[in-house]
Amino acid sequence: MKHYPFILFYLFCNVFIYAFHGSFWVYLFCFFAFFAVIIWGSFDIELGYFINSITHKRTRIKEVALTFDDGPTEFTPKFLDLLKEHQVKATFFCIGKQIEKYPETFQRIIAEGHTIGNHTLSHSNSTGFLSTSKMTEEIEGCDEVIKNIGNIRTTLYRPPFGVTNPNIAKAVKRTHKVSIGWNVRSLDTIIDDEKKIYHRVTKGLKKGSIILLHDTSEKTCRVLADLLVFLKNKKYSTFTVDTVINSNRND
Repeated sequence: MKHYPFILFYLFCNVFIYAFHGSFWVYLFCFFAFFAVIIWGSFDIELGYFINSITHKRTRIKEVALTFDDGPTEFTPKFLDLLKEHQVKATFFCIGKQIEKYPETFQRIIAEGHTIGNHTLSHSNSTGFLSTSKMTEEIEGCDEVIKNIGNIRTTLYRPPFGVTNPNIAKAVKRTHKVSIGWNVRSLDTIIDDEKKIYHRVTKGLKKGSIILLHDTSEKTCRVLADLLVFLKNKKYSTFTVDTVINSNRND
């Protein structure tokens, strides 16, 4: 685990305390500052504080990964139509209960050659507060649905909301998953302006970027249409997240 920034911060706090002769207010300041850093580490998946997540691909060529969270939904077929039209393969991190709701769409995702990832059974709003056993149940429950409806297995897991903590880390280890993050976050579930979403994604692109989108709205579908044209014009190819794992194993 990448604890280096936090170890350095901890050491800085101790030096700071020593320099001010152990003042109560200095201790209190350092406590709250360190607590804030831990919270930051829980919500910023790129830091890899609790889980060493894959957030990009090391590559010298212009290629990116399109990933979609929270589906399948009523909008997913339109996303699939666009991807098929542009001959692009993506990675879908699916919620178990959504798969049960839209089994035919889920089967279509697989049939058209896209990669499937586990996004827990229910995508609970209290994910960050669940016990290790409950998180394990969430991951295994989604695995079961994926197997029953799609007849496949996946080692890919994306934490809901990108939240990580010790309990989630233990659950990921118990279920033998590989945690997948991102380094380009569209914020398409928060931002209403399609142009802002589009510019947020395109300005942040680098070789090997993993882009986080959601197949949950017409809005994002329209953004995807423009993004696919952008990628084609800028000579970007695409990769699916499982290829990153496979290439790492071959190194």
